[in-house]
Amino acid sequence: MTTRQVMVGLDGSPQSEAAAVWAAQEAQRLGSALCLLHVWPWLSGENVDRSNPGDLRPAALDALARVADRIRLAHPGLAVEVAVRPDDPVDGLIAEARGQEMLVLGSRGLGGFAGLLVGSVSLAVAARATVPTVLVRGKSPDHDFARGTGEIVVGIDSRQPGEAVLDFAFTEAERHGATLRAVHGWDPVPAWAFGGVVLPPVDLPAQKSTESALLSGHLAGPRARHPGVTVVEDIRLGGAARAVLDAAAGAELVVIGRRERRHHVGALLGPVAHAVLHHSTTPVAVIPHP
Repeated sequence: MTTRQVMVGLDGSPQSEAAAVWAAQEAQRLGSALCLLHVWPWLSGENVDRSNPGDLRPAALDALARVADRIRLAHPGLAVEVAVRPDDPVDGLIAEARGQEMLVLGSRGLGGFAGLLVGSVSLAVAARATVPTVLVRGKSPDHDFARGTGEIVVGIDSRQPGEAVLDFAFTEAERHGATLRAVHGWDPVPAWAFGGVVLPPVDLPAQKSTESALLSGHLAGPRARHPGVTVVEDIRLGGAARAVLDAAAGAELVVIGRRERRHHVGALLGPVAHAVLHHSTTPVAVIPHP
């Protein structure tokens, strides 16, 4: 039986090495092994770009080994493995991560070894991966992820909350010893004219009460399963993306959901996920759910 690992995609960029630092801390909390992975098509002698003659595998393995040594020094006892895969970066990362605990990427994109477009790989992987995918915005391997408010933020859609999203958020809060802030951003249903009839103004207190009751109801099950987690219910007027981003300032982790789809045509990340991933300076976990 294969042990599930925390897997981190490395490409030689400072952002990906910062992601490896975060992933190492998470692997230690989980009690799992850490795998440092580099994916690029030209890693075998059978598939060599004429502009880059020779196999790039040795250089990639050397670079991974240097990062692995630094992580082992900082986390004695943590099992650290390295691996390379000759493949398209998006397809290879998704394939290697399947069945693992989680996949961690630098949120600036995988561009250090090969100069890919900024953010293209990370966003594509987050949109399609079958496991929780964490995008980390740290600027350098020395970034201090320990500083924060002691909170984990989870964005919740009161109509389609996603059980997997809530379970992941509660479990992470438990592991981190953090307070879980459950954020629901909402916009009021506006008054409008139809057929010459103007509907009455919105009753904001009543709508807020309804949204609050929906949020509490969705949290009841996970709260019972994780009684040690302190939960703050946070209802904010003004839209989901803004609510999550405002709440995320200084948090240890932001958790958002992504609905799984049966096809890979078009954008698979919703507008809220896109906004949070592009603007959050806090690590963001994207959780696929039905």
